[in-house]
Amino acid sequence: MIHRKTARCAAALVIGVAAVALAGCGSTESLSQSVQQKLNRHVETVDYATGAIGKSNQNARLPSWVPDRASSVSEAIRTTGSERILRFTLSDPQTLAACRPASASRTKATLTASWWPRGEESKTNQLCGTDWHVLVQATTVYAFRPETLPQP
Repeated sequence: MIHRKTARCAAALVIGVAAVALAGCGSTESLSQSVQQKLNRHVETVDYATGAIGKSNQNARLPSWVPDRASSVSEAIRTTGSERILRFTLSDPQTLAACRPASASRTKATLTASWWPRGEESKTNQLCGTDWHVLVQATTVYAFRPETLPQP
């Protein structure tokens, strides 16, 4: 009697696991994307050869103050909020027209990228557009836009 009950429980468990697995079926690609989205905490990264190419993208997220001639453009974007980190190269960074001197960001970046030096936002000394904290180091421009939306 005990063996019969154990066998039924085991069979029910196997059927239950199979049902759950089948209910979530889809392509492995959608599963991979779902897992990736959870692993990267809703962060999208984009790279463009130039600012002009980045701004011409239908889903462009590059701010308008980024010069069209900027090169090697990389951006990490929080898809569930407003935080961004951005890096690009500019032969003459003094031509950033929409920037003015400002205090460093008091908000810490929560986004990370291999090209973003840790703590770079705390070294910014310009404000570009309305909310981008910027630091120019030689020909490399680093920019940080703090989060303005509450995050879970």
